Amino acid sequence: MSERNIYLKTVPPEEAVALAKANLNRDALLGTERVPTHEAAGRVTAGPIYARYSSPTFHAAAMDGVAVVAESTFAAREDAPVALEHGEGFLFVNTGNPLPDGKNAVVMIEDVVQKDKSTVLIDGPAFPWQHVRRIGEDIVATELLIPQNRELTPSDIGALISAGIYEVEVRDRVRTIFLPTGDEVLNFLDRPEPRAGQVIESNSQVFLAYAKGWGIDAQWSPPVPDDEDALREAVLDGLRKGCHMVVVGAGSSAGSKDFSKKVFKSIGTVLVHGISVMPGKPSLLAVTDERSGYPGRLLVGAPGYPVSAIVCHEKILAPVVHWLMGKSAPERAEADIVLARKTPSRPGMREAIRLAAGRIGEQIVGAPLARGAGMISTMTKAQAVTYIPEDVEGVEQGETVRAELLVHKADLDRVLVHVGSHDNTLDLLANELMGLSDPLRLVSSHAGSMGGLTALKAGSALFAGAHLFDPDTGDFNFPFIKRYLSGLPVTVVNLAIRHQGLIVAKGNPESIRGVEDLTRRDVTFINRQRGAGTRILLDHHLKRAGIDPRDVAGYENEEFTHMAVAVNVLTGAASCGLGIYAAAKALGLDFVPLAHERYDLVIPEKHMDDPRIGTLLAVIAQKPVQTRIKAQGGYETDLTGRVMEPGMGLGQD
Repeated sequence: MSERNIYLKTVPPEEAVALAKANLNRDALLGTERVPTHEAAGRVTAGPIYARYSSPTFHAAAMDGVAVVAESTFAAREDAPVALEHGEGFLFVNTGNPLPDGKNAVVMIEDVVQKDKSTVLIDGPAFPWQHVRRIGEDIVATELLIPQNRELTPSDIGALISAGIYEVEVRDRVRTIFLPTGDEVLNFLDRPEPRAGQVIESNSQVFLAYAKGWGIDAQWSPPVPDDEDALREAVLDGLRKGCHMVVVGAGSSAGSKDFSKKVFKSIGTVLVHGISVMPGKPSLLAVTDERSGYPGRLLVGAPGYPVSAIVCHEKILAPVVHWLMGKSAPERAEADIVLARKTPSRPGMREAIRLAAGRIGEQIVGAPLARGAGMISTMTKAQAVTYIPEDVEGVEQGETVRAELLVHKADLDRVLVHVGSHDNTLDLLANELMGLSDPLRLVSSHAGSMGGLTALKAGSALFAGAHLFDPDTGDFNFPFIKRYLSGLPVTVVNLAIRHQGLIVAKGNPESIRGVEDLTRRDVTFINRQRGAGTRILLDHHLKRAGIDPRDVAGYENEEFTHMAVAVNVLTGAASCGLGIYAAAKALGLDFVPLAHERYDLVIPEKHMDDPRIGTLLAVIAQKPVQTRIKAQGGYETDLTGRVMEPGMGLGQD
């Protein structure tokens, strides 16, 4: 049996960065090179740069007008202008023209009166060097133009070229290679169709995108198999190619096939194995020694899970590679964000929480997204990320946290924050809103219908999607609004009538016909989370059928979206689950109808004048959009866009 790695000590990412810096000699590791000045933006100067030429190199007119001898105008007055003759008395000049010999001032053309073809009148005195850019006004030859260790900006490039500097000596870029690993990892260039147990490799391209932004030279290789000798050879090959840093993707954790630590120990010294941040814990740092043939280079084991890898890149690699090149590490803008939901956390570990965030009133509100280290899609949905400290067990709903912004702060004013029940139509609306001439971004936290009402009560959402059925009244949502949102005036707008039922495998091989079949021993159910309207609907039907939920195998297994329920059925993890027809149709599954329900948008009255809500309702009212809603399957749009009232049920007035 292969030996497993053990995390002996995790360290904060700041300590990991400090250890890397302390064990790397950047002056010995990175050399210098001369590059054309016009290609040097973003590079760091290796030494001081002195101007070769002055700028301007001649006395130049700073205005369109006439060049004169200032002293010849001293007597000029508004009621007694001085007349000057062309040639000896004045010469016409344009901005940037050399100042004619013998002239020492320029009078703006708007202050000149043309008396005749050869004579002008000046009605005010000019002072010497008026409107003249003198030699060296900007840059003087031989003066220090740019100091050493300066990251060159676009403006610097202009100054250097103006001063006759056509090449500059700069620090080398960090050269690196990313080595993805794993027998189950497929090269995306082959456009594979993964089977069970296989994944499409993408971490290398995430790293290369970061590397491009950091200004380093990066390569990547096809996946390296889970073999210690093969991995060692791939790392050594990267060193032979001149890489200052080799990054191994995956293989840094504690599994029996995680060989990165063994390989690193065989050719260097391990500095860090495990950081006290989740995701990101399996990060690994080492420095090569003489056994590698290339001592003093950095070895990195980046986690295999994509979100963990991103934390490693941002919190460890970014500051280290910028330090190596003499640059300042990038810093994100920050903002105070109010949490829309209670968020527990594990003590002893700093935890990264991705947030779907937007402005609501005077504050920015963030709804926590799913926290799995492998859920790269949460990064595409997030507008911010906050870190819960190691010494706390979580953050309460309504508490304010400091968060790093993943978007420009102004973009938060163009976000529609939805908390509530999941529906595929929300994704459709998100795409429609982004197609507008002034795009809006719809972000959604799938907290269930009851979670949505709770968020509205706390002021943590602009609107909530809900489909709560009340058996006692036969109505939707209003009985719950009355009970849980007392004192908060709301407008309820229908999005669609949905078809709910049991999602089953294609062909319904287990012959599931209704909730009565959920008690069979050969049937495994997948449920929705507590507070979800779908779960409340299920409980209603179980109660009506006289079924104890404890008799349903899988009742306690929860998912947060209809699509997640459908995927469980598709993969055989469950025999069936309750969900919408559109989810079954999207994945080619079969569907056993159970009920029709009204899915409404619940909007606090105070937000009805918000332009974002106005735009949302206008989009919903469009006939082409309603046609696309119906085309998903299992939707009716007879009520779509209408304001609902208590007692309307599925549409009766």
